[in-house]
Parts: sequence; structure tokens; C-alpha cells
Amino acid sequence: MYVITGAAGFIGSCLAAWFNEQGATDLVLVDDFSRADKMPNLAGKKYSRLVERTAFMEWLDQNHPQVDGIFHLGARTDTTEKDTAIFDELNLHYSQAVWERCAQYHIPLVYASSAATYGLGELGYKDDHDLVARLRPLNPYGRSKNDFDAWALAQEKQPPFWAGLKFFNVYGPNEYHKGRMASVIFHTARQIKATGRMKLFRSHRPDFADGQQSRDFIYVKDVIKVCDWLMTHQPDSGLYNLGTGKARSFFDLASLTFRALGLEPDISFIDTPEDIRDTYQYFTEADMNKLCDAGYPDGFYSLEAGIQDYVTGYLKSERFF
Repeated sequence: MYVITGAAGFIGSCLAAWFNEQGATDLVLVDDFSRADKMPNLAGKKYSRLVERTAFMEWLDQNHPQVDGIFHLGARTDTTEKDTAIFDELNLHYSQAVWERCAQYHIPLVYASSAATYGLGELGYKDDHDLVARLRPLNPYGRSKNDFDAWALAQEKQPPFWAGLKFFNVYGPNEYHKGRMASVIFHTARQIKATGRMKLFRSHRPDFADGQQSRDFIYVKDVIKVCDWLMTHQPDSGLYNLGTGKARSFFDLASLTFRALGLEPDISFIDTPEDIRDTYQYFTEADMNKLCDAGYPDGFYSLEAGIQDYVTGYLKSERFF
């Protein structure tokens, strides 16, 4: 039996769908199920039980002998949220409680960290444990993720296997509920449907042209394959980057979305909102050597292939995975 926290969210629901495709239905799905906008993500999924987030620790204390592994993907992910108490509760203290039980009950753990831990990338984007204490995330979300990574690395009592995945820019189906935090591909497709054009953020740095801000975009179908592989093969425990290893520009991303919809690009630029301007990452690119050296055998979707699959297979018809 596997447990997935954040199971009604974007990546968690895709992971549940992946396991269903592999024939696995003995899943315990954990989340705050009061949000009606997230529930379509679980439609058609097969699982053993739904457990409310607030009841999960008690459930785990009573049922841990049945659990083969936990995928802890639940978190507050709003990078514009400034209330550190929310992140302390949901991203730090809750994750610590999950870790401590995995250590106590000898349960393997794969959890979601974030590339937001790297801040402006002053120290690069290498998943080196020695760098964690020196990283300077740009917002409370990134700090909460880095605080947990640092705490985990300092623990004497550890799960029998653990992997903290520094997700770069994940996109794909089941992000309909994410609003402002949904991927630029999602927003591009929505803007094109509504207006026939797309407005990207203007660059506010002289070393980047408008639209050439670049991120490491990774398709969610690759993310869930890596999660499953790590849990199954259990290489060395530790932090692992999870991107493609290749940065691409937002202009490329928007242009490819137009092409996937069979349209010529019509792209203009607007100022980056002031509430995120000072904490905006202009470039990210994952160093993927550690995962490759651990033996992960598969490549990753190119941005072209991922956008084509996402737009034509899901966004055009607003289909769920």
C-alpha cells in the first residue's frame, strides 16, 4: 500500500493516475478534501481510502504496518503568500511529523522539495547537500522547503530510504484548480482561447530580453515516473533535482503552445507584477547528474513534445489525467 499526500492536487492526482495505469489501486489518498475545485482531479481514480490531512497522523499511527511507502506531495505552494506561519505549519512542521513517523515505522519516503530553494541561483543549481545551509530562497515558500531539507539532513533517525525532490517548473494536466500558480502553458492556452493572443512578463533586467527569462520546465508525466522509480529502486537517500537539465525561454514556451493549437504566435509583453518582481527567478536549470548517476534509465519529454501532449491531449478538451 502506498500513501500519497496532496493527492487531490496537481502532481499527487497525476501520481495516483499513474499507479492506476500500472494496475495499482491499493492507494491511500491524503488531502484537504473540502476544496471542491480540486475534487475533479480524483474523478475516476481507484484507491482504498481517502484520509483527511488533519487525521492522517492518527491514521498512520494505527495503520503503519500496511504502508509500503509514502509520497509526501502535500504542501502550500503559493509563492506569493507572505504569511510564514502557514508555511511553518503545512510545509515544515507537518513534513517533520511525516518524516518522524517514517523513521519510527521504517517506511520509505519520497517528498516534494522545490527549485525555489535555489533563490537567484547564486550558488548554481546542484543538488549538493553541502550547499543547503548556504542557499537563500527568495520567498517564504522557498524558505520553508529549504528549512525542511536542512532539518532532514540533520536528523540522526531517518526513514530506511528517503528522497527529497527539488521540483523545477512542473506543468501538465490536473492543474486547473491552481489559479495564478498554474503553469504559463496553462495560462497561455486560456488567454489564446479568450483573446487570440498571449501577454508575457516584460524583463526588468538589462541582461535578459523580454520573454527570454528561462526556466527548466518538466512535464508532470516525467515527474511521476521518477517518483515511482525512486521508491521502487531506492538508490542512495538524499536530495535530488528533478528537471530536464535544459532551460527554455518563456517565449519558446508560449510560441509552442500557439503551434500546438494550430495558430501563429501573437505575443506581447506586460510589466511583471510588483508583488513578485523582486523575487522573480530569471533563470533556472537543474543539474541532473545525481539522478542519472543513481541509475535512472529514462530521458525526459522535450518542451516541444510535452506541450504537444498537454495541449492536444488535455487542455483542448479540459480533460483530466
